[in-house]
Amino acid sequence: MSIVNKIIESAESDVDVLRRLDAEGDNFSLFREVDFHFKCLDSDKADVVTGFINDFQFGVAEHVVQDELHYVDVKITMPVNQNIISCVSGFMVCVAELYKVEFDGWGCVASNY
Repeated sequence: MSIVNKIIESAESDVDVLRRLDAEGDNFSLFREVDFHFKCLDSDKADVVTGFINDFQFGVAEHVVQDELHYVDVKITMPVNQNIISCVSGFMVCVAELYKVEFDGWGCVASNY
């Protein structure tokens, strides 16, 4: 699948999450912690992705091992207006493509206060 197709697919998933948040009464403009997830084939890949995110301060990344699988969890405090979350999510798709890992999407808790 081409990078363009991956970004389009990710944008469709972003809209699905935003619809769920909207149904919960979310105020997209409020800052909150948003989690982005990568699945990695091995520890070395996870360490490289974690280092890239942290070194350039794109967020706070942590290498997590669960059931012998390697993940990178990235936390960014940000609003989730569609234009903003789509840009950041698209960037994460590009990071995944760059390092040949899987971007597994993003999530956050609905916020309306």
